Amino acid sequence: MSHLELAGIDLAYGGHQVVRKLSFRLEQGSIGCLLGPSGCGKTTVLRCIAGFEPVTAGQIRLDGKVVSRSDLHVPPESRRIGMVFQDYALFPHLSVSENIGFGLRHLDTQQRRDRVAELLRVVGLAGQGHKYPHEMSGGQQQRVALARALAPRPSLLLLDEPFSNLDVELRERLSFEVRDIIKATNTTAILVTHDQHEAFAVADEIGIMNEGRIQQWDTPYNLYHRPANRFVADFVGQGVFLQGLVLNDHQVKVELGTLNSAIPVECGIGCGNCDRDCTVSVLLRPDDIVHDDTSALQAEVVHKAFRGADILYTLKLESGSKVLSLVPSHHNHALGERIGIRLDVDHVVTFHEGSDDAVQERPLIGPLRTQ
Repeated sequence: MSHLELAGIDLAYGGHQVVRKLSFRLEQGSIGCLLGPSGCGKTTVLRCIAGFEPVTAGQIRLDGKVVSRSDLHVPPESRRIGMVFQDYALFPHLSVSENIGFGLRHLDTQQRRDRVAELLRVVGLAGQGHKYPHEMSGGQQQRVALARALAPRPSLLLLDEPFSNLDVELRERLSFEVRDIIKATNTTAILVTHDQHEAFAVADEIGIMNEGRIQQWDTPYNLYHRPANRFVADFVGQGVFLQGLVLNDHQVKVELGTLNSAIPVECGIGCGNCDRDCTVSVLLRPDDIVHDDTSALQAEVVHKAFRGADILYTLKLESGSKVLSLVPSHHNHALGERIGIRLDVDHVVTFHEGSDDAVQERPLIGPLRTQ
């Protein structure tokens, strides 16, 4: 039995459908994430789980118990859910210890002190319980908010864009720390974010959302290497599409060479296996294009983005099509320079040209070599 299950939930405001037939499951101790662009409905789903919004169809189960459906709505305070808000929502007139212990009034004084001290140690703030929120850095305040949410031992922890107010470096570091803290307490959690780096750093499973629907619920690895449709392929990571010509069930020819797949080529809904001469779009990631000075295949540098350890090059091919290549930064080439490249692709992903972004669309995936 799943710890959290959403089964076909809908939510509409008036005539506007915000969430559409949305379903996913999360096991005990797992961290899930709803990832998507602004306005896709991810925060609304979080509010439905928390009990702040009623569903108009479907149901939400927590620990096997239905907490939301069209004719039933368990109030938020009865769901045993902890929540970390975007602005932390700490009480400025209370000390750190008092903030953390705010939801522990059902315990006696010593039990409350012990629980607060335990959580201060867990979040790395031991000995700082006497301070007030304004005396803490942004990262420390976030840890206090997390400790306060964990204090009552919630059945489920919800995090709504918890890193958005922090600078990039601190956000990256704290995302790993938050994951470690959640895992150490064996808490089931759902994170909402529009930042895929945060999602990848924290979550075990991620649901990519668009227009109120989950396009794909999967591991970070599969979302990047095995996207279910064009929207997921475009949203997760970076990459470009080149036109490909299907030669047979296991080969697709692109401008850079012939790709050989270990599984039959599938190019769209209802197509089955592709026929010879079927045209597809082939996804190529920056790590699929390798800089190789010995290669006879060359491309022109038209843009470069220095990233410290590496450089992301935009390269123009003979046809005028452009691809991306991630290259160690000691290979520092000038704009307009032609450099040697070769394909090194472990996962081939293709989509039938002209197909829409339907969730059912199936990609071609498989290890390959080029000819």
